[in-house]
Amino acid sequence: MNPRLQRATAWLRTPIGLLSAGLLVLFLNGLFTATLAHGVAAGDKGYIQETSGIVFWPFVYLGAKHMVTGYDHLLFLFGVIFYLYRLKDISLYVTMFAVGHSTTLLLGVMLNVNVSSYLIDAIIGLSVVYKALDNMGAYRRWFGFQPNTKAATLVFGLFHGFGLATKLQDFQLSSDGLLVNLIAFNIGVEIGQLLALGAILIAMGFWRRTASFGRHAYLANVILMILGFILTGYQLVGFFVA
Repeated sequence: MNPRLQRATAWLRTPIGLLSAGLLVLFLNGLFTATLAHGVAAGDKGYIQETSGIVFWPFVYLGAKHMVTGYDHLLFLFGVIFYLYRLKDISLYVTMFAVGHSTTLLLGVMLNVNVSSYLIDAIIGLSVVYKALDNMGAYRRWFGFQPNTKAATLVFGLFHGFGLATKLQDFQLSSDGLLVNLIAFNIGVEIGQLLALGAILIAMGFWRRTASFGRHAYLANVILMILGFILTGYQLVGFFVA
């Protein structure tokens, strides 16, 4: 067998390789099955549009489901925690990301800020590219300095939350119970984020204990960067042809 193919096969057998393959399948499935709801299942779309009044737990479920199956958010989180080892640091970055997307999720819907979801999702794709390049040390090599990673996580969190807001705005939500339902949806998003993050951290923990981490860390971020570019390109095409 070709040595390069052998190395690739060996990497795919690692926990992080399996996780990456799973994310890739989810990502491609999201691209090729996306509808005008921009990633929200048809059944969920119909439920959201027909709902009136406070329905707390269903919106918690919808928020958690959207985050767990949201390949763009998962890719960004994967990049954020890639080189974070201490629980304190992971908690800080995840909190900043959560503050960012919670803020714009609520304000975007409540203030009815209208921006194309394709453009917001394209920026979210670029956030994945940005984080992959950051993990590869590109900015220090290219520009001679390291951007503030905490500030970047917060700023991109704002865009990720705005992306969630644009999706919800497509459904003409009832104003009856809107704020409570949005809070419920956001709680669900946080629960889904913690579940997804837990799975990623478990896989990363196993991978970091192996010699393959040092050999394949750069490759993993190259793949992450490519997926970010694909996501960005897909959304820009959707913007121009929709």
